Amino acid sequence: MTRTKAAFIPPSTIEISVLVPVMNEAGNIRPLIEEISAVLTGRRFEIIYVDDASTDDSPAELASCAADIPELRVLRHQTRAGQSAAIRSALLAARGELIGVLDGDGQNVPADLPALEAALLAETGKTGATGMAAGIRARRQDSAMRLLASRGARWIRRSLLADTHPDSGCGIKVLHRSLFLQLPFFNHMHRFMPSLVRRHGGVVIGVAVAHRPRLRGTSKYRILDRLVVGISDVIGVIWLLRRAPRQGEVTEVMAGKKTAQKAVRKVAKKTAKKASKKASNKASNKGVGA
Repeated sequence: MTRTKAAFIPPSTIEISVLVPVMNEAGNIRPLIEEISAVLTGRRFEIIYVDDASTDDSPAELASCAADIPELRVLRHQTRAGQSAAIRSALLAARGELIGVLDGDGQNVPADLPALEAALLAETGKTGATGMAAGIRARRQDSAMRLLASRGARWIRRSLLADTHPDSGCGIKVLHRSLFLQLPFFNHMHRFMPSLVRRHGGVVIGVAVAHRPRLRGTSKYRILDRLVVGISDVIGVIWLLRRAPRQGEVTEVMAGKKTAQKAVRKVAKKTAKKASKKASNKASNKGVGA
């Protein structure tokens, strides 16, 4: 798919940024980019791929795609840092109000992005809240061993973190950029997004999504590694969630000279009212003593 260069889109007008971390995914890159692009045609969007120090033909494939697809931006880690770090790099570069995230292996289906976005906006648009619409894979196309490992990890998260989302490991999601930037960053944090979002006051909406078998390449995770690392990560997240401050709602009380003057008058009035009430109580107490 070759497209002519589009007009420059100012950062402030980008509606959604789609982030895709990849490491040695040659052969999966162009088909997925073209799918994302087709799904978002007519929208103001950007696609940000982060190459996590690939050693295959991924860099060349990304360069070829960038020449054809104007909405594509490519970042590269010189040293391998992991999936969460790649997502974080893309997030810090993103300019959209909304953030979409997909795995780079082609198993997530980009056609599900609009449904996730619609569910998020329908839920949060009523209250002005922020949140995340997270995919729930209806029929996972993975090996029996991988499914078993995922069930074990899900049981651990549910038992120790009270994570009620049925598919926290699903890679496809849409969330508000402002909320995503508030979440603590650590290695493997992408596996705990529902718990982290809720802890920071966001809403989590589950949406049924499709899932495809991997057609090219191999998974970067080994089953035993996933279980061992998963347990240690859960312990760290428990500590993190307990240590995070609960500050409640934050409201702006002063902005500009007029607003500040109004706030000062309001505080002065409140203080005078308290002083008057205190004086009245004193006088009343004296009268009782007499």
